[in-house]
Amino acid sequence: MTDQVHATEAASQTRSRVEGRAASAPPPPVVAHSLQVRRVVAGADRGIDLAADLLMRLFRQLDRAVALRLWNGAVLTVGNADPGAPPPRFVLAFRHPRAVWSLVLERDPLQLAEAYFRGDLDIEGDFFAALELKDHLQAIRLSAGERLGALVAAVRLRAIGEIAPQPQAGGRLQTLTVKNHTKAENRQAIQFHYDVSNEFYALWLDRAMVYSCAYFEQPDADLERAQQAKLEHICRKLMLKPGDRLLDVGCGWGALVIHAAQHHGVLAHGITLSRQQLELAQRRVNQAGLQDRVTLELRDYRDLAGESLYDKIASIGMFEHVGLRNLPVYFATLHRLLKPSGLFLNHGITHKAEGWIKNLSTEFINRYVFPDGELDTISNIEQVMERGEFEIADVEALRPHYALTLRAWVARLESHRDQALEHVSESTYRVWRLYMAACALEFEAGGIGVYQVLACKRGRGPAALPLTRRFMYPA
Repeated sequence: MTDQVHATEAASQTRSRVEGRAASAPPPPVVAHSLQVRRVVAGADRGIDLAADLLMRLFRQLDRAVALRLWNGAVLTVGNADPGAPPPRFVLAFRHPRAVWSLVLERDPLQLAEAYFRGDLDIEGDFFAALELKDHLQAIRLSAGERLGALVAAVRLRAIGEIAPQPQAGGRLQTLTVKNHTKAENRQAIQFHYDVSNEFYALWLDRAMVYSCAYFEQPDADLERAQQAKLEHICRKLMLKPGDRLLDVGCGWGALVIHAAQHHGVLAHGITLSRQQLELAQRRVNQAGLQDRVTLELRDYRDLAGESLYDKIASIGMFEHVGLRNLPVYFATLHRLLKPSGLFLNHGITHKAEGWIKNLSTEFINRYVFPDGELDTISNIEQVMERGEFEIADVEALRPHYALTLRAWVARLESHRDQALEHVSESTYRVWRLYMAACALEFEAGGIGVYQVLACKRGRGPAALPLTRRFMYPA
């Protein structure tokens, strides 16, 4: 109960600070003959006290100071910071009471993200630093008395918020649910994610539109150089040579098949489930004059017929869509298509925990970004590959590379915000900004990783690879 008294006293002090700062701002105009305007202004003033009290309760145990701005312009600081600590690097700007009371009254753990998407909440300053609050919000624990006080304050704030103007980021967020990873579900999920707009992706991807982890040979390399290095790194690992038949599973906008045909003389075939990707990739193949060496089609990997057709197979950033229960079918299909002693490179994201357990992060990804996304540990992935008669030759971790890639994507997206809004809604822009920034932090923290696994189809003939790894790296 002592903690509750301290929280109440702190909230009271906060209200005094809020009222003092708000009073210094010019008062909002009041139209004498408009009862509705007077009610909105008066309701908003009452809501400030309730919001301050509620936010103090929620952030009382935070180990840093955070600046908050309420919808009337009032600013307060919550949390705890050591004396002499630098000022907060960001401001959470609450544009509407709903962004505050929903933290308590709504059961959805993604309420804060929803508030940001619809424009009830903005982040000013260091966007990445603000996202680090996620761990605190997941760990909030209130006493019975604090929970009761928070509920009362939230209910009263919701009643006031009903008469306040509601900001809207614009555009309705679409969601899609994938349960069994059927062909139809996977096709819908790929279209949901990749058919947003080719022009939108082009604003923040590199010129080749490579939508997967880049390969930074130097930490200060720019994105264009790093993505070209990644394409070449894959080609060297697969030991591509003129005349090789290469299959690219999930070919995206055609970057790898074009690079492999131009620089290594292969005959490449790419498949995708995104019609928009296919159309742009085909135009790029035609512009490069590679129609005789590169073919593309709209096809599910499970519908690929034949046996021992390809010398080399690459799957770059695709197997995350397969679904964990479908991994045996996925690897068996590619094993069937590969020639004896042929090489297969699987490049994909992994998780530090086994399986795909439902939590805040996985719920966010499946709801807003990848409806069919499922990850597992690298050890489990390798086990399924070995059970599928693949001999694993090399495993390379690229986790730091993906963190650098995502930070570059976020910076490019933010710098092209106005152009992005010509192709997508404000809410969609916010989803992508938040998603990529949060993923960058997860890669940096080690919660997720990304690996290139080079394997060969088991056979009785000579080894498919040299005795050392020198072939992977330029002299």
